[in-house]
Amino acid sequence: MQITDIRIRVVSNDSKMRAVASVTFDDSFVVHDIKVIEGEKGLFIAMPSKKTPNNEYRDVAHPINGEMRNLLQEAILERFKKALDELPDED
Repeated sequence: MQITDIRIRVVSNDSKMRAVASVTFDDSFVVHDIKVIEGEKGLFIAMPSKKTPNNEYRDVAHPINGEMRNLLQEAILERFKKALDELPDED
């Protein structure tokens, strides 16, 4: 499975959530609402989730193994950094 497109929507710098990503796989399947979060140890991704009846959050879609999670996170964070470079300067 190959990542064939990553779209990033940068959000306000005022929150820990820095961006939202949509990732397309094999030009055939897309996962929306992957969040780019600024944590204590740096940037990481959070997969789309929903709230359960007992107020817990469960991922709706997620990588099954660490290798895929790392590949996905590295690709999204690289695209996020590129998106930041493409933002117009604020004067």
